[in-house]
Amino acid sequence: MTEIHNKARIRWACRRGMLELDVLFMPFVDEAFDSLSVQQQAVLQRLLEADDPDLFVWFMGHQECKDPELKQMVQLILDRVRV
Repeated sequence: MTEIHNKARIRWACRRGMLELDVLFMPFVDEAFDSLSVQQQAVLQRLLEADDPDLFVWFMGHQECKDPELKQMVQLILDRVRV
């Protein structure tokens, strides 16, 4: 799969059922996806497979993600949004 198609699939997966998640994911993919390593892109894709309630508590800081790679990606997205 080409990078453009992969980015389009990731962008589509960023469309969530919660506005709070949309405002985190959409700008991140638009602005930072191309600078991620292939491994980070795979972790992002795996993160997007999580359920919205889990994503919400991780991003709002109510609960810590137990998977270290996903936790690192959550932090990367949050750091990018805070800038």
